[in-house]
Amino acid sequence: MLVWLHGFTQTRDSSHVFLSILAGTHDVVTIDLPGHGRNASTSASLPETADLLADVLPVAPFVLGGYSFGGRVALHLALAHPERLSGLVLLSATAGLREEDERAARRARDEALADHLEEVGTDVFLSEWLAQPMFATLPDDPRERAARSVDASGLANSLRHSGTGTQRWLGEDVAGLAMPTLVLAGATDEKFVLEGRRLADAIPRSSLVVVDGVGHAAHVEAPDAVATLVREFYPQ
Repeated sequence: MLVWLHGFTQTRDSSHVFLSILAGTHDVVTIDLPGHGRNASTSASLPETADLLADVLPVAPFVLGGYSFGGRVALHLALAHPERLSGLVLLSATAGLREEDERAARRARDEALADHLEEVGTDVFLSEWLAQPMFATLPDDPRERAARSVDASGLANSLRHSGTGTQRWLGEDVAGLAMPTLVLAGATDEKFVLEGRRLADAIPRSSLVVVDGVGHAAHVEAPDAVATLVREFYPQ
């Protein structure tokens, strides 16, 4: 079984092509993370989110994958409940910010972004969010846009309670992860290629694959290629 955790502003219905390909060979489970989709009214920190997921996901070991925000949640679940996982996939994920002053600055930025989101609403915010350079090569897929979370309060609370600035530095902790781990990043997303290398260097049974020609959302831009990498690493 593969459990997939979506990114910020996405929902369990996002990345539909990628997930449909994987569903051909794996039992795939998706879930709306706090602040998103059907769980928009739930606010939780990253450790709290890991515990919430542990309460609702299968007890039998499963492969856990996560993209960006979902990758950070996946790391927390892997660290808190390693016995639940048979494998880990991290796409465009990070161990966090090492220094407290960096984390404080990021919390301030995310608080300002949350305020802005609540002021302008989700339609404007999503257009601004997707206009960032790291999403410049995303395909124009109306179904993907329709799957985005539209609850402004929920998304704002996600930034405030589980943004990168709230995350403690995990750089040393991940060295204790024992499950096979696949770390993925899009080649044009230079920041997260570096973050991916740091994770792969720190996690003992891990490998890094950089996907050519794509950015932050590699599984949306190149769903066949990324699904193939996952299936080859974790054959059913």
